[in-house]
Amino acid sequence: MSDIILAAAPMIRLAAFLGVLATMALWEVAAPRRRREIPRVIRWTNNLALVVLDTAILRLTFPIIAVGLAVMAEANGWGLFNNIDVAPWVAIVVSILLLDLAIYLQHVMFHAVPGLWRLHRMHHADLDFDATTGLRFHPVEILISMGIKLAVVAALGPPAVAVLLFEVILNATALFNHANINLPRPVDRVLRLFVVTPDMHRVHHSIDPRETNSNYGFNLPWWDRLLGTYIAQPARGHQGMEIGIEQFRTTRDLWLDRMLIQPARGPASGHALDPRITAKEPE
Repeated sequence: MSDIILAAAPMIRLAAFLGVLATMALWEVAAPRRRREIPRVIRWTNNLALVVLDTAILRLTFPIIAVGLAVMAEANGWGLFNNIDVAPWVAIVVSILLLDLAIYLQHVMFHAVPGLWRLHRMHHADLDFDATTGLRFHPVEILISMGIKLAVVAALGPPAVAVLLFEVILNATALFNHANINLPRPVDRVLRLFVVTPDMHRVHHSIDPRETNSNYGFNLPWWDRLLGTYIAQPARGHQGMEIGIEQFRTTRDLWLDRMLIQPARGPASGHALDPRITAKEPE
């Protein structure tokens, strides 16, 4: 069974990714939440080119991906769930929850450590907020993230199907919660109890550093609520808030070449432990 999952994983992930991306793109056209400030052709071509580059580098760097490592762990008895006797459904559910918690903690770490923030801030430097923003990550951050994910998979020993489900769900929710879609407010209030919604995650992309360093969840909203990093709404409202960070505000900064060199440009200001932020009193 694990071999079947491993063989099918790439096609399942690709089909899910393309299907959700197309759905979000059409939804953004039909019912946008915010007015678009930057021509879509500039942002989409560069953001999608970055996805292609990230994928190529990832495949050339890592001989095995998370699902493959889960299959190997099962065969060799590595990790927690390969050494305890629990029902398969329990192992699947708990593995997905723990993998999601690991992604949340990783995200907090990328905001708290100045050197990692230099990499991650490229994701925040997008001047608009739509589904392709959820794909915009520096290649070095992608490599570090994969290394962390593989370490977590090796330690947990989750079922391969749990890893595949988690990756499909995470990719889908990342596209969904970055989408510029107008959900009815009552629907958003209920939905954000179970999944990170676009209005919840958009706060995280505010130019206000206090809001940037909140709402870290990509998939499940519970970690932010439990660990005190949740902000319900932006101070200036969703129509009035500015997207991005203070350092990179020109259209030229949205081009692929500029995105790749952003970690080396300017100070690493705006991270979660920046004393200029933590010392300020909330307004």
